[in-house]
Amino acid sequence: MTAPRPRITVMVHRDGAVESRTFRMPVWLFRALVVGGAALVMALIVVGAFYAPLFRAVAAVPGLRSDVARLEAENAKVRELAAALDSAERRYGRLREMVGADIVPDPVTLAYQLPVAPVLRAQAPGRPGRFESGASVPSHWPLDVPGYVTRGQVLAGSSEEEHAGLDVAVPIGSIVRAAGGGSVREAGLDPQYGEFVLLEHPEGYQTMYGHLSRVVVRRGERVEPGGVLGVSGSSGRSSAPHLHFEIRQGGRSLDPLTMIHEESR
Repeated sequence: MTAPRPRITVMVHRDGAVESRTFRMPVWLFRALVVGGAALVMALIVVGAFYAPLFRAVAAVPGLRSDVARLEAENAKVRELAAALDSAERRYGRLREMVGADIVPDPVTLAYQLPVAPVLRAQAPGRPGRFESGASVPSHWPLDVPGYVTRGQVLAGSSEEEHAGLDVAVPIGSIVRAAGGGSVREAGLDPQYGEFVLLEHPEGYQTMYGHLSRVVVRRGERVEPGGVLGVSGSSGRSSAPHLHFEIRQGGRSLDPLTMIHEESR
């Protein structure tokens, strides 16, 4: 007679119920269920560890989509602002061209291929000149023709781009004169100023004349107040015909409008 195999009895009693349910199973089945349950729990833990970042990424997709939509809307606004800025710069350039160039062409200039010299101012005999003689502090307006100041002095630290002097829109070929007597320290071509002249004056003063179309003085040459330095143009970093005019003292830029005599403008 063989001994009965050992079994496991599991009794399940639900709260509030009168009877209990009894389950009997072999020991080996109980052990198999325990091992299988533990394996299933471990498998769930491993799967969760591997796939939890993926689940988090999937959950974040709606938020990322809203961020992308917001960024695309902001980029569209930036493109609109850039287009508006480009349009404003083009209009500003056309305005400078209108102010700095002859709106009504001279028929004599159109009829001949040779360049026509600019108009010179003649002075009655015996009348005292408007310029002193010899080296002097800059105090005269460097142009004979009316011009329009398109940009003034902007010092360092401002929200705008630094600008050391004045930009005066005038037609190409306007005579540019020395604001005071002195000597030519530099004259030539510069990537920023284009054709330029730099004069040395007494008391540490300097004057700069930029964006010329032609220079008629040389380095080391002495120039009287009102002496012709060249003619205006649009050379160098320039978008329209104008004269760039600076006054410096001891390496410090000064506002030319505070130095120039009112009657000479």
